Amino acid sequence: MTARTGHAGSPARAQRAGAAWGAVCGVLAAAVAMGVGQLLAGLSIPAASPVVAVGQAAIDLTPQPVKNWAISSFGADDKNVLLTGVVVVVFLYAIVVGIVALRRLSLGMAGLAVFAALGLAAALTRPGASPGYVLPTLGGAAAGAFALYWLVLQARRMTEASASSAAPAPARELPPIVFGDGDQLRPPDLPGEADAPDLPGEMVAPDLPGSNVPALRPQARPDAGPARRAFLYTAGASVAAAVVAEIGGRQLATRHNVTAARNAIRFPRPADPAPPLPAGVSLSVPGISPFITPNSQFYRVDTALLVPEVDPSNWRLRIHGMVAREIDVTFGELLRRPLIEDYITLCCVSNPVGGPYIGNAKWLGASLASLLREARPRAGATQLLCTSADGFTSGTPLAVVLDGRDALVAVAMNGTALPVNHGFPARLVVPGLYGYVSACKWVTDIEVTTFQAASAYWIQRGWSQQGPIKTESRIDVPAGGSSVAAGRVTVAGVAWAQHKGIDAVEVRVDKGPWHPATLATVPGIDTWRQWVWQWEDAPSGSHLIEARATDKTGYTQTSLQEDVEPNGASGYPSAQITVR
Repeated sequence: MTARTGHAGSPARAQRAGAAWGAVCGVLAAAVAMGVGQLLAGLSIPAASPVVAVGQAAIDLTPQPVKNWAISSFGADDKNVLLTGVVVVVFLYAIVVGIVALRRLSLGMAGLAVFAALGLAAALTRPGASPGYVLPTLGGAAAGAFALYWLVLQARRMTEASASSAAPAPARELPPIVFGDGDQLRPPDLPGEADAPDLPGEMVAPDLPGSNVPALRPQARPDAGPARRAFLYTAGASVAAAVVAEIGGRQLATRHNVTAARNAIRFPRPADPAPPLPAGVSLSVPGISPFITPNSQFYRVDTALLVPEVDPSNWRLRIHGMVAREIDVTFGELLRRPLIEDYITLCCVSNPVGGPYIGNAKWLGASLASLLREARPRAGATQLLCTSADGFTSGTPLAVVLDGRDALVAVAMNGTALPVNHGFPARLVVPGLYGYVSACKWVTDIEVTTFQAASAYWIQRGWSQQGPIKTESRIDVPAGGSSVAAGRVTVAGVAWAQHKGIDAVEVRVDKGPWHPATLATVPGIDTWRQWVWQWEDAPSGSHLIEARATDKTGYTQTSLQEDVEPNGASGYPSAQITVR
């Protein structure tokens, strides 16, 4: 009888399986690290979350063209896309670490330490970082290292057991066969021997009469089942720990939520209320931008991955630098100052021609010029370097704030306390300037200085020091790419030239003559203005509609196409439509 042997596993297949289990170990260890890091951040400083810290550092280090692309491509979702990208990179790195760790644990741990060091560097370089910023990253890294050790240990046992069970059974040396008197050279076939199934291992016939050949039984192989179950239990525990820690950390972070404080604020009557909106401020055109942009639809462009939750009871505004008298104002003191209410349109410098990053609201706040006059800026001062609670800075021209316009330390928007996303408890609103130089959210510090002495966040990245808003317009209806019925076609939109005012809007079709549009009324020169033009007898076919605005200084919007960087886009807004 011949011995039967098991099938040996392919070395290449074993390597692939080992790499796969190593990748699983790395991903699970990373999930535990991030979950524990989030939990510790929720217990201490939410902004110190490793993912947030690394993501915020990524924003600062990302080349400007990439930032512009992200804003134009993803809009308000750009931060979610960035965070997703950070997590994906972390997991890809973790896969490599896990594969390396399965082969050599010390190298895997070294890879984990490198990533922890990057997280610490990102956390400690955040504006306002304190020693407490290291806790979430260190704690998360320690938890990740512990998880990686146990996962790799169980994975090794599982793969070794699997390899042993797949290997051929070792040959057993048989004693020499000695035939006794009367024994035949070949024992007769046993009944049913030809039909006996092959069994794994080494088999011979049972003891024959008079033979000294021992009967051999199937040789047992190692069972990989217990090792596999142990790994799965460890993996499941890692997943549970990561999920519980992540959810718990997010829930704990809500302790810093200021919703209750925001809802409890009662604003005094403004000393200078906004006048009632005049008749005809809103045109009856379906699809046109409303004169007042609802808070929920107001654009948001900033650098904050984690929106600052600033308790108004702890908020203070400090005005210092080139001043004769330093000012320090609490939120309560700010509300006791004479408050101004005004309609002001804000616009982001990243807004492309005809883009969405613009909105109009009714703001309530204290006069920024009044606060500065109390501080008495010294001769030669030219800039207000304004700092947010999250460390962002903007540089506002001092002369613009003091020229008589309603520059505000705003506390309310459209009749309610500022939404957290829009700067609660206080932000700056300066008519006529792009937001990157005027609309600092969560403002806590204003240093009176010069443009030569200090450069704000975006100025360091190549944008213009002073950002007056360009005279622009937008076509809301018909939307580009739409199809409309032949005959009378309504063309409408908005135009803006903050602190100059819109005097006229013109429309043309297919590069033909310009036609004057009808303008809505406005309460002042600091808001956008609706317009409408009726295109009579529009013929069938594909047509290009363009618009241009003229402000009250006599300047007409240019046709020169310029990108947003370094001081705002320019060109005619257009809509390519089909008339059927």
